Amino acid sequence: QLYREARECLTLLSQRLGSQKFFFGDSPASLDALVFSRLAPLLKAKLPNGKLQQHLKSLQNLCNYCTSILSLYFPWDGGESHPLPHPVDLGEAEEDPHKRRNQLLSVLVGLAAMLGYAFLSGIVSIQRGGVGPAGRQHVTLEEEEEEE
Repeated sequence: QLYREARECLTLLSQRLGSQKFFFGDSPASLDALVFSRLAPLLKAKLPNGKLQQHLKSLQNLCNYCTSILSLYFPWDGGESHPLPHPVDLGEAEEDPHKRRNQLLSVLVGLAAMLGYAFLSGIVSIQRGGVGPAGRQHVTLEEEEEEE
């Protein structure tokens, strides 16, 4: 039953596409992305049970649709073994010369913002010469020198 429904779905997609390049005319839409993402693996993958794949291959317009999208958006998949080199592959010397400085500045600004928030919200406060956490009186340097 599952195969029958899947075959019916493929047939309906084929009828809806007709002789158009994409489902809604000459330019791709989100439906084309969704349909292609389901059809391309079914068309290209080696499957243990090829019933559905054979049915898809019998629907020539859907095969042409997948091939067209593959050649348009994935030109390296047409026989080359790997994609074209990406232009972002720059060496370390060609990177932004101020990258380290900018990173350090952004860390410092973030740290200053966090400390400012902590002081303004009362999470952290500075008190002068109060009772310490163990109930002992804090001794300043001047008081220490007077005691000697």
